[in-house]
Amino acid sequence: MLNAMRSVGLIVEYNPFHNGHAYHLQKSKEAAGAETAVAVMSGHFLQRGEPALMDKWARTRTALEGGCDLVLELPLAYSVQPAEWFAYGAVSVLESTGVVDAFCFGSESGELAPLRRAASMLAAETDGFRALLAAKLAEGVAYPSAYSAAAAEYLCADAARDGGLAAGGDFALTQEQLAQPNMTLGLHYLIALERIGGRMEPLTIEREGAGYHDVAGSGSIASATALRRMLEEAGNAAPLAPYMPSSTLRVLEEQLATGAAPRQWEDYFPALLHRLLTESHESLAGTLGFAEGLQHRISAKLPTLPTLGFDELLGALKTKRYTRTRLQRALLGVLLNLRKSELTRERLAAGPGYIRVLGFTERGRELLARMRSSASVPVLMSAARAPELPLLELDVRGTAVYAAAGGQTDPRRLLRDYYEPPVRL
Repeated sequence: MLNAMRSVGLIVEYNPFHNGHAYHLQKSKEAAGAETAVAVMSGHFLQRGEPALMDKWARTRTALEGGCDLVLELPLAYSVQPAEWFAYGAVSVLESTGVVDAFCFGSESGELAPLRRAASMLAAETDGFRALLAAKLAEGVAYPSAYSAAAAEYLCADAARDGGLAAGGDFALTQEQLAQPNMTLGLHYLIALERIGGRMEPLTIEREGAGYHDVAGSGSIASATALRRMLEEAGNAAPLAPYMPSSTLRVLEEQLATGAAPRQWEDYFPALLHRLLTESHESLAGTLGFAEGLQHRISAKLPTLPTLGFDELLGALKTKRYTRTRLQRALLGVLLNLRKSELTRERLAAGPGYIRVLGFTERGRELLARMRSSASVPVLMSAARAPELPLLELDVRGTAVYAAAGGQTDPRRLLRDYYEPPVRL
């Protein structure tokens, strides 16, 4: 019966979809007792400040063929943000559908209770926590490290006041645990759920096989980082075959054959260089991700920029506080002309304001039918028929920049968001 069909939500990038993702998808369905899966997926630019290996429609096809029933786009305004806003945007999209009963994320521990307790304590961001965070940042460390250290200290102090839970009970969380990539994201998913007052049930399963940043495979599972490294080194998709479903391999090989993939930062370096050489200090300072005089560090490197590649530029700019990921996000802000004034905390806290459908199966079509009455925001099948939405305009801009790699000038490719229908499987 349609109304009895239970659905689980997933927050993904699928860059590319691999066996570890297939495992997580299956286990998430089992954990939620769900018949269907809804994925909210980053579009053309990702959370670590990188272009996606393949375009969002190709990755949507791999997700549907891999077992997802409905793929929704995480707006660019959130997909290129640090963990706090990436998580907030993704959880908001899933919650706004009205058809997702639970959402499930992978974590290094596979234990939900410590993260839920931490989220309930950190969601309000008290004066005490903000003071701890400011003190850690004053030590000159990167924001993620400062946040995990401040959170661990704050939670430990609170647990001690509540009877010594931090001494090793079920709710203990260390700085090292909080600093693990999936634990960080999981914590922020739960904080987001608290802040929006969401009704979805949160679930977590232990991550299997290769770690988030591992550059080698483990059995039949390799991280997306490792797979991209293999592809770059081999120049073809053959070495990736043991680590991904045949459907993903087929889509990837099709993309490689047409020159549509792989996309990487070097493809966008000439456009980035042009903007860096022509933007004023004031304009750069107003770019999303810029702080602490980064524009002046870039200015000092201007004479050498034309002789550098993207990786060399990152190496020249990198500091203890400005990590590679933070720099990539800031430079992506320059490439896409993302403005702090447009993407304020207040605007981001209001949520995306729409649901963009990238693809669906027959079961996904049933979910879409239910969403006509359950969704709390407009459901968009095409950007061409959408009302005027500033965050959607950023998605369209992102697609145009992504497609322009290699000198692409075909308007239908640059403005593909207006012409491409959702993928149907």
